[in-house]
Amino acid sequence: MNQQRRALVQAAAAAAALSATGLSGIARAQAAGPIRLGLLTVKTGPLASGGLDMEKALNQYLKERNFMMAGRKVELFVGDSAGVPATARTKLQELVERNKIHVLIGPLAANEALAVDDYIRAQSVPTLSVAAAEDMTQRKASPWFVRGTSTSSQCAQPMADYCLKDLKWKRMGLIADDLAYGHEMLAGFQRVFEEGGGKIVQKQFAPLTVPDYGSYLAQLKTNVDGIFLGFAGSNGFRYLRQFNEYGMKGKVNVVGGMTALDEAVLRNMGDEAIGIRTACWYSAELANPINKKFAADFRAQNKYDPGFYAAATYVEAAVLESALDAIHGKVEDKPALMKALKAVKASTARGPVSFDSYGNVVGDVFIRRVERKDGRLVNVVDKTYPSVSQFWTYKPEDFLKNPVYSRDWPPAKNLES
Repeated sequence: MNQQRRALVQAAAAAAALSATGLSGIARAQAAGPIRLGLLTVKTGPLASGGLDMEKALNQYLKERNFMMAGRKVELFVGDSAGVPATARTKLQELVERNKIHVLIGPLAANEALAVDDYIRAQSVPTLSVAAAEDMTQRKASPWFVRGTSTSSQCAQPMADYCLKDLKWKRMGLIADDLAYGHEMLAGFQRVFEEGGGKIVQKQFAPLTVPDYGSYLAQLKTNVDGIFLGFAGSNGFRYLRQFNEYGMKGKVNVVGGMTALDEAVLRNMGDEAIGIRTACWYSAELANPINKKFAADFRAQNKYDPGFYAAATYVEAAVLESALDAIHGKVEDKPALMKALKAVKASTARGPVSFDSYGNVVGDVFIRRVERKDGRLVNVVDKTYPSVSQFWTYKPEDFLKNPVYSRDWPPAKNLES
């Protein structure tokens, strides 16, 4: 074989070897066309402040990467559910059947997730949920559903522990939005608080769109150590404003769940919020390198700090990208994508995350306190509960023997008229 022919053979062999490498995988991914990513969020109604932040943060993540993931271009399609379960289903159908999305981030609310669950299963839509609906990663775990944020009760259970052990509270009242998210959050708080020796003496539920909290405040018990707020969207802000108007500040201590005093509404509040503690898997004040950049860039673009809703899509996008990298961008292979999503171990803006066998995140939960910093209100971290599971400290098999957390379970045995 002459030298020229030998060179040609060697070149052909090298090309064949290259085709088996990840580099050629990226080339094939690019040739396959863009990844079509759907976002189901809320842009109108009482949950809109958070829903708009979801879109802003996801766009920020994609822009930072020039709308590329795993060597493929990403196209984003957004549906507005308006916070209405029936509309959520319609908008998801449009994203899947008209826009042909490969993967979904969203929806926002637990009742929306429950409304689209059967469609996600029927259409095999890989979904990274922001919604906290408990049973979708518990007794009715979906093969197409993972969650990088938390269940409704995943942060409420550590807050109950904190109220008992750190604040030394024994008697409490609870109030939340009258929907699945509020029911499940209060149920988890109640269970941990009462099993630890405390008593829940009052539970109130208000419609998501209630125009006025006056009747609830008129009935609020003041002979308690504190009240836990399980509100979403702007309702925590609205409740606290009326709480102060009714002269309740100083009479009843207040703590809250992960969205009660979100950064998205703190910017509209004043000194009435200072000192109030909430429990969440995120704070804009977290000092890890990923979050320091994310929060600074989000603040520069939007003139306020990112909160739960913004961090939710930013974290879910990081989880998605990690999974796509693991399968070389082959988003069309749905089973491989879901397997990769559930195997993700990644550093994110919220800190390190991994997933349990049900597809739900295991990650840190933070007890936060509102302070004024550089002229704005922020949620500083007072305490960290590391690697919190959706099952809290219970064994999963024991936890799942009980009914799903709800308005009626666990039964409230210590209510006072």
